[in-house]
Amino acid sequence: MAAGGWWDAVRVPLGLGIDVLRHLGDETGAVIRDGFGGRLYWLIPPGSAADWNVPQVRVLGRGSHVVIPPLHRVLSPGLCWQIPPSRDREWTNTPRLHSALRTALLPGKSPIL
Repeated sequence: MAAGGWWDAVRVPLGLGIDVLRHLGDETGAVIRDGFGGRLYWLIPPGSAADWNVPQVRVLGRGSHVVIPPLHRVLSPGLCWQIPPSRDREWTNTPRLHSALRTALLPGKSPIL
């Protein structure tokens, strides 16, 4: 599906992403897991991270496409929902995600795998 309309996605390597999930706790929104590519994708409001420059992180907005798993797909292998979307849990708060990413990337921190 095309990003940039209803949502943007933030792509993060799996090890870093698991650490970020730990920092976010219940504050995370929907997260897609690519079990083959070793990545997590957070869904965020469109355009809300356009100016980010975070190591190991790629913001996928207008002009990008993201494969979205069916809602029932919550187990690997392959593409699935790490955190499925719900009425209460769609987007992740962009400033909170940015803060969790920066914390996880602090020198001396090693992402858990």
